[in-house]
Amino acid sequence: MSSTTRHSIYRIVRRIPRGSVLSYGDVGRIVGTGPRQVAAAMRACPVGLPWHRVVGAGGRIRTPGEYAWIQRERLMAEGIRFHGTSFSYDAYRWRTKAHSH
Repeated sequence: MSSTTRHSIYRIVRRIPRGSVLSYGDVGRIVGTGPRQVAAAMRACPVGLPWHRVVGAGGRIRTPGEYAWIQRERLMAEGIRFHGTSFSYDAYRWRTKAHSH
């Protein structure tokens, strides 16, 4: 993946407001890449990036290992309400201008 693509992904993720999320696929569509490339970029994201606001399709946490609990706790602290292992993606999805077209 090019550094330009990686920086574009990080720029979008930085803009996701507290209490909102985007899926890997949505970030990829905005940037013009696939969800796997977004996931790869998130695994190497810089400190301070709100990585926890990028989730799997349908409001599922796809982060592996102990980071899944960290992600869940951070999302809950921002007001996202879980129902079992997932949440209503549509209720918390960030409505960007890119989605309104």
